[in-house]
Amino acid sequence: MRTNLSTLTAVRNLGILAHVDAGKTTLTERILYATGTTHKRGEVHDGTTVTDFDPQERDRGITIFAAAVSCTWDGHRINLIDTPGHVDFADEVERALRVLDGAVAVFDAVAGVEPQSESVWRQADRYGVPRIAFVNKMDRAGADLDAAVASVRERLHATPLVVQLPIGAEDRFTGVVDLVRMRALVWAADGSEAHEGPVPDALRDEALRRRRLLEETVAERHPAALEEFCERETLCAPTLASALRDLTRTGDGVVVLCGSAYRNRGIEPLLDAVLAYLPSPLDVPPVRGTHDGTEQERAADPAAPFAALAFKVSTTATGRLTYLRVYSGTIEKGDTVWDTGARRTERIGRLLRVQADRQTPLDRALPGDIVAVAGLKSARAGSTLCDPAAPLALEPPGVAEPVVSLAVEARSGTDTGRLASALARLAEEDPSLVVRTEPESGRTLLSGMGELHLEVAVEKVRRDQGIEVNVGRPGVALRETVVRGVSGVLYRHVKQDGGAGQFAHVVLEVEPLGDDGDDGDEGTEFAFRSTVVGGRVPQEYVRAVEAGCRDALSEGPLGGHPVTGLRVTLTDGATHPKDSSDMAFRTAGRLGLRAALRSCTMALLEPVAEVTVTVPEDAVGSVIGDLSARRGRVSAQVVRAGTAVITVVVPLAELFGYATRLRSRTQGRGTFTTRPAGYAPAPEPARAQAPSR
Repeated sequence: MRTNLSTLTAVRNLGILAHVDAGKTTLTERILYATGTTHKRGEVHDGTTVTDFDPQERDRGITIFAAAVSCTWDGHRINLIDTPGHVDFADEVERALRVLDGAVAVFDAVAGVEPQSESVWRQADRYGVPRIAFVNKMDRAGADLDAAVASVRERLHATPLVVQLPIGAEDRFTGVVDLVRMRALVWAADGSEAHEGPVPDALRDEALRRRRLLEETVAERHPAALEEFCERETLCAPTLASALRDLTRTGDGVVVLCGSAYRNRGIEPLLDAVLAYLPSPLDVPPVRGTHDGTEQERAADPAAPFAALAFKVSTTATGRLTYLRVYSGTIEKGDTVWDTGARRTERIGRLLRVQADRQTPLDRALPGDIVAVAGLKSARAGSTLCDPAAPLALEPPGVAEPVVSLAVEARSGTDTGRLASALARLAEEDPSLVVRTEPESGRTLLSGMGELHLEVAVEKVRRDQGIEVNVGRPGVALRETVVRGVSGVLYRHVKQDGGAGQFAHVVLEVEPLGDDGDDGDEGTEFAFRSTVVGGRVPQEYVRAVEAGCRDALSEGPLGGHPVTGLRVTLTDGATHPKDSSDMAFRTAGRLGLRAALRSCTMALLEPVAEVTVTVPEDAVGSVIGDLSARRGRVSAQVVRAGTAVITVVVPLAELFGYATRLRSRTQGRGTFTTRPAGYAPAPEPARAQAPSR
């Protein structure tokens, strides 16, 4: 090792990003094997990979949870996070990107840029994460490096800087030409060893042409390279490498390499590129945070006050682990830190170097380290941990709003408490999962990013906690409203059973609360007034009648749903000098309004949502057709730069399953957000089903 591992310049924090099945996990396995971290190549199809250690990941053959591993290469420590590629788990990618200094974006040599490739690329753009690209699966039939690079240029609007030329194609792919150092690297049949040699004669002209194209592209974007190119009409290898590093770190260019992770070809040059082009913790700007409303910076200095961001929480057989990215200062076992969000101190129980599902103890952690901490009680994903003497709040990773919900309940009543605890732990580990109780039905709803996301969460409860769970599609909370009212409804409440009796006489009028109902209560849309004259009903009893009417709104005559959108007027009444009371008039108001509602013409209302759908322009017709079939009403449509933004009001009941449908109609490129938009008349089928509540 030529460089001391304790120095910050010898640290790289990077993530592996890609569309599902592009080969991220296989690439991670080959990196661990090439660096000597593992001594056997794990395979996704065999369920033997290091990072896909969860039973569900091995059963499904996909990455579900972001997994951290560490390895060393040429005297550098590489902290690597293998991220999920499925869109339902994009929030895992978001949290990982928040703490990374660089990333390797993996593309399929046949498919090029795929839908989720675009999504994770945009996520990396938001956090300004420098990237290099690895075009994988060059040994597949139909593999085409040039086509994949063209898709990067066209769909991601990036400037690809191709630094390799493949030797052979498809099943005859055996190596690459390094265009920076103008050498050939050819791997043995089993991919175990790369042999360096001169560029093959058959590829020399093509290699020189591509080297010239690379130099011109770099010179156009880098002042120092342009100066040398103008003087010498070429770039020397050190100048080219330096310019590639600068362009990568500023985001003005993306270095592109190629290989076959499955065949173990191209891994070593990729690792060299990670060290050469991606930044160390010292190369990125100081982290920024706030304290008492003022912005502060913390440099990556071991002597500075401690500051770290928690980005993941997991529960293991040995306890709760909190994953941290250390930005400044030094932390040791037993130290006391300040949790800015929870506003409490925490003690560091153990410091651990993470290797997927295995951990090794550490004495201390320095800036740039990604470690796990045992013993923290309050920290959540997004929490800032800092020196108690120098408080700081770092920006947490964004959390997407859930778009799909399921009703869950324990199959056995004795497991209800255990299920509630298990769901609370799930939401703690994954902030994109939301658990709530529906106030009207009392059901427990689990909300997440997609049906697969929820399916995985429910299966995790079943496997880890041994709880049998019933899962149902959630219904919607209907309302009832008055279409045509009644007047002159008389209700007399008389009760005499010894002692003081109860007497209240009310006359009510009920009518729909129109759009001009400014005197209605916000949210409940109920208005009450009194037109009684001559003091026939004292004011204190008028208030009791109003309270009774509000009590009656909890259940309507159609199906027991809450009643909304009505105005009640007390037009007349009578009292008894001894038996009238607040309770008597409240009872009369409640029972009188229920009797009046049975005489009204009523209708069911269903909740509707305003949905904003963002899709490629070529998918607009299909998406609008599907929304119309879901009884959606388009209110706006805007097209910008090939992307259409459609605003539509859709019944909430029609949105169940829509996330999956939208992805299938847009090849995974469509997204949508929702917000409540009130209630609208329900169709006849909903009215017919209402009494079954």
